[in-house]
Amino acid sequence: MQTATPSQAAPSQPAAPRDPRAYEMLDATRYACVGEMLRDALVQFKTHTAFTELDRRRVVHRLSYLDVKRAVDRLARRLEDAGIGAGDRVAIVMTNQARYPIAATAAFFRGAIVVPIDYKLTPKEREALLAHAKPRALVTEYPLFAPHAAGALEAVPLVLVSEAPEHARLGHAQRWGALDGADAPGVSDAPPTFVPRAREDVATIVYSSGTGGAPKGCMLPHRAYLAQYTALTAMFPIVAGDRYFSILPTNHAIDFMCGFLGPLCGGAMVVHQRTLRPEFLTATMKSERVTHMAVVPLLLTAFERAIREKLDALPGWQRTAVDALMQVNERLTERRPNRLVSRTLLRPIHEAFGGELRVLFCGGAFVEQERAELFNRLGLPVAIGYGLTEASTVATVNDLRPFRGDSVGRAVEGVSLRIVDADASGVGEVQLHGPTLMLGYLDDAEQTRAAFTEDGWLRTGDLGYLDASHHLHLVGRSKNMIVTRGGKNVYPEDIEGAFASVACEELAVFAEGYLWQTRGELVGERLIVVARLKAGASEVDRRRFQESLHAANQRLADYKRVHALLVTEESFPRTASMKIKRGELATLLRGTHATAETVHFGEPVEAVR
Repeated sequence: MQTATPSQAAPSQPAAPRDPRAYEMLDATRYACVGEMLRDALVQFKTHTAFTELDRRRVVHRLSYLDVKRAVDRLARRLEDAGIGAGDRVAIVMTNQARYPIAATAAFFRGAIVVPIDYKLTPKEREALLAHAKPRALVTEYPLFAPHAAGALEAVPLVLVSEAPEHARLGHAQRWGALDGADAPGVSDAPPTFVPRAREDVATIVYSSGTGGAPKGCMLPHRAYLAQYTALTAMFPIVAGDRYFSILPTNHAIDFMCGFLGPLCGGAMVVHQRTLRPEFLTATMKSERVTHMAVVPLLLTAFERAIREKLDALPGWQRTAVDALMQVNERLTERRPNRLVSRTLLRPIHEAFGGELRVLFCGGAFVEQERAELFNRLGLPVAIGYGLTEASTVATVNDLRPFRGDSVGRAVEGVSLRIVDADASGVGEVQLHGPTLMLGYLDDAEQTRAAFTEDGWLRTGDLGYLDASHHLHLVGRSKNMIVTRGGKNVYPEDIEGAFASVACEELAVFAEGYLWQTRGELVGERLIVVARLKAGASEVDRRRFQESLHAANQRLADYKRVHALLVTEESFPRTASMKIKRGELATLLRGTHATAETVHFGEPVEAVR
């Protein structure tokens, strides 16, 4: 392996000058574990509002930090009574609501390991991850609990279900009603015993993929979260009086940090909205005067569409005036954001987003430069970041000093970045090192070894280069995966099982960018299915095959669907254990095929010519 030369390695991003209000934020370097920091936060900010929860336009909960502490203590005591303590695993399957961080904090209080599981997965997929994680407890809500078959969750000793109807049948599960002070009869009201942990102990097990194939549970230590908190709040302080709108799922790595740990340890308020329709999002931004939020490119696109529709509806002279004001704002805020200037010049646009929005964090997938630059001209700067679950959320970010929409920023404080095996243009694999890296994948030594180099750097599988100012530019992927606009990682191997009933000799799914090693095509990434039919297959056989493939494809979630079909007569190269040698097969296919044709969701899978 070619190691990075000094010109290919990037230093950590120096911390920006601290906000004068940042004195209130807790100093993560003082703590050995996340639980200790959260415990101090609930006491230090006890009079502040911690959570506001809305259903449409109606506020259903406003909880102070003291309210949250009481709820956490009750749940932590319940976990303690069930014998859950240091190193035990507590899974959480919930939508965004105050109960989620309360459950996670209670687990941290008991020294347990939090296992966030995506509530959008099917019951079968959730059960597969629970079987892999083997938690001692599961905290969930009734709408997500009810679809599971009777007995499906019996392997979990303690299952707590919130918001269950009075006469609901819960099997061995129990009710949890911690927000209003009510709890199950007979539960002790004695203070819980706090269980401290060390920085190298596992804090969470986060599944980055594996919903259909082999699960990959990233074991993230306490030091990863403490280091990430220190780095991010140095650039973007979030303190008492700030209001963070949590709209990404809290199981998502970005929201777990930015919508849970970050705000709570700074005394800020987190806003949850049960209904995520656009009209209710903007209404909540106005009513709660939101200052911070994190989005994925899919939502940023929706915001842009709404803005452009309003701008396009303006009379010609007004549109000309707005364009001129946007240019003035861009010049005046060139070196750093200035909310007062931007809001004065472009007040109607800012009022549409609540009037107080300070920054939009965006990551999880590629952000088009033109879109990011539009928001910056409007005075709604987008802090574009790059990271992955294995590195505890954020590895690089643009600190907006000045704004740049052409890169994903520089390495955050404490993280080292290098480019390995660079070609003549400086493009190579991005590798990371630092305190935010995972310990490895749960119960999978083989994948853990493959994820790291011999000298301990994380292989990201992403291709990129560093410019003269050490900003990272992504241009493609070296591993077989795509990232959707919604920020979901999709590993093609994990969805091949969906095509098990399709009649053919061999079948594999590839990411288009991996198969043809395209560069600069990180938007609209697609999946390609490669198949070999039996020798001498008739036209009828081929038509039946495609119909069967299309039917199986339609049963997948839209972000998992394949977009094109490539039929080959070549036998797939395989290992002695009959696993497909994907790299060799991709090389074989590159020699005879150049590109894939686009098809729309809902249409039959189209063959590559």
